[in-house]
Amino acid sequence: MTPSRPSRRDGGRTGQREGALPAPRKRFGQHFLRDTGVLDSIVTALGDLTGRTVVEIGPGRGALTDRLVEKAARVVAIEVDRDLVQHLRHRYADRPHVTIVEGDVLDTDLGAVAGGPYVLAGNVPYYITTPIIFHALTHPRPDVAVYLVQKEVAERMAAPPGDKTYGALSVNLQAVTTVDLVRKVPPGAFMPPPAVDSAVVRVRPRAEPVIEAALERRYRSFVLSAFGLRRKQLVRVVRTVAALDAERAAAVVAACGLSPDVRPETLSPESFAALVRALAEIAPPAGTASA
Repeated sequence: MTPSRPSRRDGGRTGQREGALPAPRKRFGQHFLRDTGVLDSIVTALGDLTGRTVVEIGPGRGALTDRLVEKAARVVAIEVDRDLVQHLRHRYADRPHVTIVEGDVLDTDLGAVAGGPYVLAGNVPYYITTPIIFHALTHPRPDVAVYLVQKEVAERMAAPPGDKTYGALSVNLQAVTTVDLVRKVPPGAFMPPPAVDSAVVRVRPRAEPVIEAALERRYRSFVLSAFGLRRKQLVRVVRTVAALDAERAAAVVAACGLSPDVRPETLSPESFAALVRALAEIAPPAGTASA
């Protein structure tokens, strides 16, 4: 258990007395989702759950879990808050298809706890949203993942090239998945209300990723490094990241059919993939930055 990492924020069962449930803990950054419409939207976005396994990130008090256990063949819920773990194990004691895992999601092998194909749902702690999203991209990936995240993060996830919010998260996610904004969620949907708006976002693996699995790590590293130089022109970016001289960097850019003076924030995931493939043939690996 990692106390510095907040658990997810969701609500209790409709009609249950608030005092009978574990109270929100500030040190976990808990904001319990209580809006039934938003909860239903998350379940709907997951698709048909008949015969499927759902892995839930941070079930909290069990508001979303209550809906999942009625539709899925199996539910595996991962919660870091020990008091909530005890609450949930008591709550679902008569549900043999429900497993409550106590632990930090970032230390949990999602594919292993699922034991096969699975879908993923989670009301993601805001300040570790990006690590969780990329953790869920580890193979084997979920067939679909539906997250409740800060609205600004959702917009970054789905942003197109050239958009003011387009960045390394956008590129790395869109290279291997499709991202759909499902709905916005106001602060009043939570108890207590957070200080920011939220959004439900759906992430599905692309049938044909723009980068092959063997180059995914290098792709992610290159994209992160490139956006660290987002105000630089592309030739300068390639020179710096790949440690090439000006002539070789210009040759790589030209071979990919790209203009030497464009900036990273205008490049599509496909253009980044072309650069990474070209560099994989002639240049040493790009840095070791991680998402």
